[in-house]
Amino acid sequence: MSDGRVDDARTVLDEVWRAGAAGMLGVLARRLGDLDRAEEALQDAVAEALNRWPGDGVPENPAGWLVTTAWRKAVDRLRREVTGRDKLAALASAPPPEPTGDDRLALIFACCHPALAEPAQLALTLNAVAGLPAETIAAAFLLPATTMAQRLTRAKRRLRDRGVRFEPPPPQEYAARLPAVLAVVYLIYNEGYLASSRDAHERRDLAREGLDLARQLSVLMPAEPEVAGLVALLELHEARSSTRFDAEGRLVLLEHQDRSRWDQTLINTAVRRLARAAGHDQPGPYQLEAAIAAQHAAAPSYERTDWVALRQLYDHLRIMRPSPVVLLGRAVATSYADGPAAALAEVDDLADRLAGYRLWHATRADLLSRLGREPEAIEATRRALALATNPAERELLARRLDALVTTPRSGEPRSGPRPR
Repeated sequence: MSDGRVDDARTVLDEVWRAGAAGMLGVLARRLGDLDRAEEALQDAVAEALNRWPGDGVPENPAGWLVTTAWRKAVDRLRREVTGRDKLAALASAPPPEPTGDDRLALIFACCHPALAEPAQLALTLNAVAGLPAETIAAAFLLPATTMAQRLTRAKRRLRDRGVRFEPPPPQEYAARLPAVLAVVYLIYNEGYLASSRDAHERRDLAREGLDLARQLSVLMPAEPEVAGLVALLELHEARSSTRFDAEGRLVLLEHQDRSRWDQTLINTAVRRLARAAGHDQPGPYQLEAAIAAQHAAAPSYERTDWVALRQLYDHLRIMRPSPVVLLGRAVATSYADGPAAALAEVDDLADRLAGYRLWHATRADLLSRLGREPEAIEATRRALALATNPAERELLARRLDALVTTPRSGEPRSGPRPR
């Protein structure tokens, strides 16, 4: 067979996998009752596709072909295993499953089962739903890759031993799982918004997946204001996604983005959604984050942003989510409301909690530069660069470092880290 047909098959397979892996895995896990078996069977089906599609041609329904093949592989494997024979009796006569729109959400709810600790819930969902490898998740959790791999294995085993069903739980169980579900959907979107790997600056497929999952949640729980808050937040981010990178793939910070290219229809949709959520009078952190994003979206220019109002929103947010990252965002608002000296004091107070966080060093570098403390700004930028993994972010920091090292200070404020 020609290399061209092999390449065409691989291209289609890659597209199908990116678009539908979570749904395919979800329906298989639901029918098999075992995430490990579902993953194993789906990988077998992918290998079969790579072997057959170049010669036989790509099937009309590639995702359906993969699920059907994976189902047959799973049944064959159970037939060969002593421990699988009881399960085989229930599955062998059943028709192959077909993916539905709810399978991804069902998989998330299963991964966020209260039998798992929250870190395991987040890690397992990022692995199973977003398809992130253990190495990438380990980097986000600041853990060795082997430790994360073991954590994922234990989590899957615990779900299997507890007989967890891979389907949305009954409505009375939504509240117990919702915080973790919202957190992982946000993490999936964020990984697409600014990829943590060194191979890509963004992953639009994951960003779209995160937004779609959030919207599915809003259909499932239309009266839940925090779900609406998350959808509004992601819509506001998505509205300016086309302006975040230039033609060369370089990161464009908020202050330099072309606001005329922002999707105003999507911004208006998000603002109306957020207003309806606020009408429930049940404020939450996602609604507040959306309100912060809405302030940026409403500003006619970066210079005319209402930084005092933004800082007040951060003050409310830190009560609900007392995170050092929230305080770092507040410090950025302070730098424009009260000046860089006041902001630097706030940032330095976070040293013991954020010394390993690249954006803490980058923010500090900007403030030091604006205060004329160039040697310290250079050192802080170097530390931020050492911690950054995203290629576009590294390129931005490298350019900033080069400017600090080679350009004498002119007395004008330098461009530093800004909301993205």
